Amino acid sequence: MKKRLAYLIAAVSVAAAVPAFAEGDATAGEKVFKKCKACHAVGPDAKNKVGPMLNGVVDKAAAQNPDFKYSPSIVELAAGGLTWDDATLTAYLTKPKDVVPKGRMSFAGLKKEADIDNVIAYLRTFE
Repeated sequence: MKKRLAYLIAAVSVAAAVPAFAEGDATAGEKVFKKCKACHAVGPDAKNKVGPMLNGVVDKAAAQNPDFKYSPSIVELAAGGLTWDDATLTAYLTKPKDVVPKGRMSFAGLKKEADIDNVIAYLRTFE
């Protein structure tokens, strides 16, 4: 329980430290999302891959796709209230291991703030 609480506090701290960005460009985000396509899918025919499909992920509680087997780490964080709001997604897309330290995602993160903003805007088109 203490470990779960520590992960949640770390995730919230990272998310709170990252400033909210202005609206992104979904068209530019589609291009950036190509980096994510090896593991994630979006759209009407999206299916889980190595990572879960991401339709409807923005502003939703983490680890809610019933057809995907999430890491125990993210399941614990989700039970503690982790939600994919703009601040948390920004922190996660910047450096995933800072938000979910023992998560399975091996992607190091996006470097450019505009790319992160744009990917979030793109993901919002799949609500």
